[in-house]
Amino acid sequence: MRRPVALLAAILLTVSAGGCASMGGSSAAPTEVTVFAAASLRDALGAAASAYRENAPGVTLTLSFDASSALRTQIEQGAPADVFASADMSNPTALADTGLTRGPVVPFAANHLAIVVPAANPASIRDPRDLARDGVRVVGAGEAVPISRYVEACLVKLEDVAGYPAGYAAAVQANVVSREDNVRAALAKVELGEADAAFVYATDAVASDAVDTIAIPAEANVEATYGAVVVGATRHPAEAAALVEWLAGDRGAAVLARFGFEPPAR
Repeated sequence: MRRPVALLAAILLTVSAGGCASMGGSSAAPTEVTVFAAASLRDALGAAASAYRENAPGVTLTLSFDASSALRTQIEQGAPADVFASADMSNPTALADTGLTRGPVVPFAANHLAIVVPAANPASIRDPRDLARDGVRVVGAGEAVPISRYVEACLVKLEDVAGYPAGYAAAVQANVVSREDNVRAALAKVELGEADAAFVYATDAVASDAVDTIAIPAEANVEATYGAVVVGATRHPAEAAALVEWLAGDRGAAVLARFGFEPPAR
C-alpha cells in the first residue's frame, strides 16, 4: 500500500517543481562562457563581465586569470576555456598556428609600461636610471610572461636615451632578485615592500594605492597590444565569438578605458 502513496508524492513533487519554474519564467540555465585572461586584466574584465550582462543576459562569464604564457600552456593541455584574452598577440597567435582556435586573433586593447616603487620608496628611486644602482632590488615576471619581453625592449631603448649609461639594461637585469608567475604577483611584491621596484603595466600602477610610479621617457616606453581569440574546443562558439566582438567594440573599449586601457593601434 505504500508504493502508490510514494509514487503519488513523487509525481506531486515534480509537478510542484515544474510549476515554480513556470511562475519564475524560463527555467533555462544561463550559458557559461569561461574566459582565460591575462592577470593585468583582472579588474577591467571583472567590470566588463558585469557590463556584458546587459548585452547578453543569457550568458554568464567565468573568469580565470594568470600569466598569458601559463594560460596558453593550459589551453594546449586541454583546459576547458571558451575565450583567451592575452596581454600580447604572440600567445593567442601561437595557439592559432597549431589549430587550437576558431577565427582570427582580435586586438582589443593596448597598454604601456610603468615602473612602480613602494609608497615609502626606501631605495630613493627617482628615475629609471636608479634601477641600475648596486643593491637595488628589482622584481620581474617569468621569462615567458609577455611583460618580460616588453621590459627587455624598453631597457634596450632606454640605453639610447641621453644620460643613460652603456650597459644599463644588463645592470638592471642583474638587479632582478626574483621572477614571479605574473605581473600582478610582481606588483604585490612591491606593495609589500619585498622589492624596491618593478616594471608593471600602466594599468596595474594606477590600480594600486600602495605604490608610486616612476616616469619612463615616452620615447623608450613600449606599447603592449592585447589579443583575444575563441578557443577551438569551446562548447559555445557563437557566444564566445560574440564576447570577443564586444570586447573589441566600442562598448567593451569604454569599460576597459575606465581602467586605463587604450584602443589598440589599427
